[in-house]
Amino acid sequence: MKILFVTRSTLFTVRGGDTVQIIETAAHLRELGVAVDIKNSAEISEYSGYDLIHFFNIIRPADIIPHIRKSKLPFVVSTIFVEYSEFDKQFRQGVSGFLFKLLHSDAVEYLKNIIRSLLTGNEKIPLQYIIYGHKKTLKEIASKASLLLPNSESEYNRLKMQYGIHAPYMVIPNGIRPDLFTGNVSPFEKDESLVLCAARIEGVKNQLHLIKALNNTKFKLLLIGNPAPNQMSYYNHCRKVAAGNIKFIQQLHQDELLAYYKKAKVHVLPSLFETTGLSSLEAAVMGCNVVISNRGDVKEYFKDFAFYCDPVSTQSILQAIENAAAAPVNPLLTAHIQSNFTWQKAAEQTLIAYKKVLAAKNFQ
Repeated sequence: MKILFVTRSTLFTVRGGDTVQIIETAAHLRELGVAVDIKNSAEISEYSGYDLIHFFNIIRPADIIPHIRKSKLPFVVSTIFVEYSEFDKQFRQGVSGFLFKLLHSDAVEYLKNIIRSLLTGNEKIPLQYIIYGHKKTLKEIASKASLLLPNSESEYNRLKMQYGIHAPYMVIPNGIRPDLFTGNVSPFEKDESLVLCAARIEGVKNQLHLIKALNNTKFKLLLIGNPAPNQMSYYNHCRKVAAGNIKFIQQLHQDELLAYYKKAKVHVLPSLFETTGLSSLEAAVMGCNVVISNRGDVKEYFKDFAFYCDPVSTQSILQAIENAAAAPVNPLLTAHIQSNFTWQKAAEQTLIAYKKVLAAKNFQ
């Protein structure tokens, strides 16, 4: 079996959770005997020899639609259906902030895709996307997919509600590397005043509210991550308002994060939206109490083990962090993640999805 992964063109230059998902899924599929090639949407033009295409990020339909028509291969889509509307409409600044407040979320995403293409020059927008728009193109992709592969039931239900989609799907949860994030951490290593936030610095991750919540408190906050390249003004504002107890650290590889996860008592990701929150999963396995937003799909992963906050309330964020810092680490959370959310399990389920699609194709 030979599979083509088609990804956004900035997958490795602007790394995010989807970067980890794609790399780890491909690596574990190869261990299962599947040949996998990873190509970005702008560089692939040859489809011969592949049995199936696996796309990622349904919110970037302009990257997907031309390959569907050219390849004529069966395909699946890891939807990674992130919603940016709360940030775009309530907190984005400048001309774009004013404009986005007036537009429907699909029109906002349409404009983002067009602007991104114009600015980078390496993301060509197909004519169909320009003519039919974001919503209609996304719905066509979903209707033609052999399977959608959301990271949770919650994610699929949001797609279904927003776009009226009734497509076949199979949930493939995100995960951790148990060989790296072993869970072997002594509680005596933990610093109750040390709080981590490992995430790209951008509006939807909501570091600005986190900084305001922890400024001049007893906590030491380490913000680990690079700024999103199109949100440098947001990053600069974060640095400007941060007090002396806030420190910024450039993005680290997963193995480099281990030492920080071992030391910190709390990891916080107060995002305005998350489908999963990979750093929250990793930190939880390494004995951190996790504070997460009450937005998105995270409840399906963390159940009642996490400390939830309202991401637009600095008081709610601070209170959740204080509660997490004072509480003992719950080993049941580590066990829950290790049992249910690993990249090996994700790859095994993905292979089941591929076999299901190819069996249906051969039966036709």
